[in-house]
Amino acid sequence: MENKNIMLVCAAGMSTSMLVGKMQNFSKETARHHQIFALSSSEADSYIKESTVDVILLGPQVRFMLDDFKKKVAGLDIPVDVIPMSDYGMMNGENVLMLAEKLMK
Repeated sequence: MENKNIMLVCAAGMSTSMLVGKMQNFSKETARHHQIFALSSSEADSYIKESTVDVILLGPQVRFMLDDFKKKVAGLDIPVDVIPMSDYGMMNGENVLMLAEKLMK
């Protein structure tokens, strides 16, 4: 899979930074080299309008925003889903990256 832009969204943009690091490590170890980053929900709105995003994953703490994000990206062909609580809690970067890639296929 070619390099993709994977955006994680959380309440303040900080709680997912450790997960982003785990995902980046797995991405490099497996020669994927995706661009993976985290933003707060308010930052995500403007980023989507100005930049290329291939998939959006919401942290469990903002799962209530799923329908809103799906509406925001309607027509843009950007899949949106919620990171499973078990993977988020265990900081399982491999599983979360695999979820992102599955959504982008």
